[in-house]
Amino acid sequence: MKSLEIVGFKRANLGKTDAKALRLDAQVPCVLYGGKDTVHFSVPAILFRELLYTPEAHIVDLNVEGTLYKAIVQDAQFHPVNEMLLHVDFLELEDGKEVKMDIPVKYIGVSPGVLAGGKLASKLRKVRVRATMENLPDYVEVDISTMELGKSIKVGAVVPKGYTVLTSADAPIATITIPRALKGELAAGK
Repeated sequence: MKSLEIVGFKRANLGKTDAKALRLDAQVPCVLYGGKDTVHFSVPAILFRELLYTPEAHIVDLNVEGTLYKAIVQDAQFHPVNEMLLHVDFLELEDGKEVKMDIPVKYIGVSPGVLAGGKLASKLRKVRVRATMENLPDYVEVDISTMELGKSIKVGAVVPKGYTVLTSADAPIATITIPRALKGELAAGK
C-alpha cells in the first residue's frame, strides 16, 4: 500500500475556541488514537490534498514534532456548507494488529455486456476490509469479464487475498445497464 508523509505540530490547548483559531490559520485539528497515548496535533490543510481528495487508500507516516507514527485515516469531518476540512481522526497501526479500512474497487477484464452496448454502472466505489498492516491491499480486484447485459456482480464474488471482506456479500458492486435505445432493439428483435 502507498504511504504518504504528513508533518504535524502538537496542540497545547484543546477545545472549540482553539480549534476555531487553528482553522482560521489554515490548520486542521487532528487526533491520533489506538496506540499507547492519544496525541492531539494540527496539520496544515494543504497537506491533506493527496490523502483525502484521491480515490486511493494510503498508510500515513505521521511526524508529530519528531515522533514518528504509522497510521490510517479513520474519519474526516467536513463543513456541511462550504466543504472545508474541520477535523481528521487517525488510527495508529501496530504490527500484527488488524484494522478495518475502506479500500477502492478496481475492475479487471472486459465485459461482454459493455461490448454489446451496455454501460457499466458502479454501485460501490470502496469495499470495507479487515487486515493487518502488511496485508492491506492497494485495491480490491473485481473481475467483470463474465458480466452480460442486465447482470450485476456482488461483493461475494470478490476473492480476498490475505484480508477479510466486511461489506455484505449481497451488496452489488457493479451492474451492466441496458440503454433505452438498446432496449427498443431487443424488444423489436423478439
